[in-house]
Amino acid sequence: MSASYCLPIVFAGLLTLAMLIYVILDGYDLGIGMLLPKAARPDKNRMIACIGPFWDANETWLVLGIGLLLAAFPAANEAVSAELYLPLALMLGGLIVRGVAFDFRVKAHDPHQPWWDAAFFAGSLLASAMQGLMLGRYLTGFAAGVEAWAFACLSAVGLCCAYVLLGASWLILKTDGSLQARAYAWARRALFGAAGSVALVSIATPLASPAICTKWFALPRTLMLLPLPLGAAFLFGLLCWLLPRLAARQAQGDDRYCWLPFALCVGIVLLSFWGLAYSVFPDIVIGRMSIWQAASEAEALWAILAVAIVVLPLVLAYTGFVYHLFRGKAADELSYH
Repeated sequence: MSASYCLPIVFAGLLTLAMLIYVILDGYDLGIGMLLPKAARPDKNRMIACIGPFWDANETWLVLGIGLLLAAFPAANEAVSAELYLPLALMLGGLIVRGVAFDFRVKAHDPHQPWWDAAFFAGSLLASAMQGLMLGRYLTGFAAGVEAWAFACLSAVGLCCAYVLLGASWLILKTDGSLQARAYAWARRALFGAAGSVALVSIATPLASPAICTKWFALPRTLMLLPLPLGAAFLFGLLCWLLPRLAARQAQGDDRYCWLPFALCVGIVLLSFWGLAYSVFPDIVIGRMSIWQAASEAEALWAILAVAIVVLPLVLAYTGFVYHLFRGKAADELSYH
């Protein structure tokens, strides 16, 4: 196979990997931001401490993903940016607001802290909702009409629920005591919203895109793809069964399996991403542009690949080092300053 055929596939894989890691890592801290108003003041500080050491490492993957899209698939970047200009701008605004609020809430006097908490929540909600909206618009091929926009809004709600579930599961892993008990309750409530949203989006996606419908419902591919939805349903069911039992163990002082809810959530995200990647490939803009049509020239891709071979392991090493260094339960918000 020629380089002009293989290189776009390699970069599509790298782009998918970067976005997958971003959704898992920044997804849980966006979820914690959306949970912040539900907690008391001391618990808010511990919730921020759970994401403080990992903040920069998590958002690095978004920068890497956008950089790969811009450099390797400039035509797709132009098409997607033109269609999603407003929600993309709002998402970036939400990320900026929550970044400012994250730093200022620690330094603000007590009367001003609730304002920064509210800004952190608003920025997290706005960024999450816009990411879900963009996903919905992307999956419909940016179609016009009420149905397409309704699907995009459904995707926004679904992604927010998924992030909240990830955030609650991360709190179960990183905290103890009363906050961990609350996190179990938050996870149980978010679980039903996330499961319902994933099911509705999974049903609506083939209806919204005839191309995706053909991919999923043509025999024998349908039988080969059944493990994806069945696996996700099994993990949701297992999580539903486990959460109250783990909460009861935690109340008795047994915290041995606090990592399991987050691991199951990661499994659900992996299966969902696998299904999404199958639905889209080989298009990078559904119904308009394949990865080969959108890719840069082979010479440029070789140069970008040389940079990626250096940068990607460094980002992976940096992320791994940060998570290893700050392993264990979070203490207070000043522990990482």
